[in-house]
Amino acid sequence: MTLTSFGPANRIKRSPETHPLTWRLRDDGEAVWLDEYQAKNGYAAARKAFADMAQDDIVQTVKDAGLKGRGGAGFPTGVKWGLMPKDESINIRYLLCNADEMEPNTWKDRMLMEQLPHLLIEGMLISARALKTYRGYIFLRGEYTTAAKHLNRAVEEAKAAGLLGKNILGSGFDFELFVHTGAGRYICGEETALINSLEGRRANPRSKPPFPAAVGVWGKPTCVNNVETLCNVPAIIGDGVEWYKSLAREGSDDMGTKLMGFSGKVKNPGLWELPFGVTGRELFEDYAGGMRDGFKLKCWQPGGAGTGFLLPEHLDAQMYAGGIAKVGTRMGTGLAMAVDDSVNMVSLLRNMEQFFARESCGFCTPCRDGLPWSVKLLMAIENGEGQPGDIETLLGLVGFLGPGKTFCAHAPGAVEPLGSAIKYFRPEFEAGIAPTSAAVPPLARPIVVGA
Repeated sequence: MTLTSFGPANRIKRSPETHPLTWRLRDDGEAVWLDEYQAKNGYAAARKAFADMAQDDIVQTVKDAGLKGRGGAGFPTGVKWGLMPKDESINIRYLLCNADEMEPNTWKDRMLMEQLPHLLIEGMLISARALKTYRGYIFLRGEYTTAAKHLNRAVEEAKAAGLLGKNILGSGFDFELFVHTGAGRYICGEETALINSLEGRRANPRSKPPFPAAVGVWGKPTCVNNVETLCNVPAIIGDGVEWYKSLAREGSDDMGTKLMGFSGKVKNPGLWELPFGVTGRELFEDYAGGMRDGFKLKCWQPGGAGTGFLLPEHLDAQMYAGGIAKVGTRMGTGLAMAVDDSVNMVSLLRNMEQFFARESCGFCTPCRDGLPWSVKLLMAIENGEGQPGDIETLLGLVGFLGPGKTFCAHAPGAVEPLGSAIKYFRPEFEAGIAPTSAAVPPLARPIVVGA
């Protein structure tokens, strides 16, 4: 896997007009440091925001551009910014960058932080100016050691250049930025669990309301945005709303571009910046090159392990939130995984549910007990020891752990692939049900949602 694989060389030419996130990347994959970043128009958008724009105008520009969160939830960024209090007497506010990228099969934020650390810093600087936040934290996945090293160096470069710290660009505005490495928990991707962890507490999600914009880090107003989300801000401020919105394909109601990828047994696994609205087929065939010789596409996930499986016939769906919703799942992080015809779906789902069960914070009963229960049932089916009723029990768990049934969105994401796998590949699950006599009771009584 190469993080600088951006598509066939004879087809893709990255430029500022079409690739706002990636046009500055070096061909050798090395990091772009301050001098080179500024030579490539870096921090020009920040200078414009500080010199020519009121703080509320920055918020409105981001809102008008239609930027949505790139971490998987897709909440409108400008709307989220607008939730921060207007009261000027509240002089302690925080901006947090969610860089806890632990979604299996997702590595887009890693590439940005390792190779374009100043793009993230510029995005946070403009955002901090808009939100009147005086301190920011990049909450980084602990295993991303190279990203931590590069971000810390970039922060020091920005400080030395007067782009961080006191009286930035002579504006009287102060902003400090710190890189904070996490202890390694998937649940920290949930913004309030991230806040608890940053405070030194157990990484449990918090009850909402109050939302972080009102009561966040250490009880102060806080905004949390994803790495890729923040990296879009400089281009929006620098080049304008209409240009940014024009980047997306016709039919997409998500604006701009998105880092998308494909992994699995494809010929050209990689990561590409593409306009919202490209089809899954373009991503799979034109960029990932289709399946390797000797393998056939069985199914695919559009955006990380927490999204439902789709069939090859769904590849013509457009890659944006509404387009993927039409075929029954979510866009997620936009990094797809191809499952080849040699893979047993029961084994794959057992592996996934083990991960999600282990990463549960254990706060609420459905998630704490339901996910391990699904693992036990899947292990039995995988070993050919499943009992009559086990598949119905699994489907019952999918219902009980669905949206709105648990304290946060961890469990709904965990069971979405399970429900879709049973829907499309039920015979593989049925093959693991052992012949039993009437005297042998089922492993568990089928759950009836709402009973």
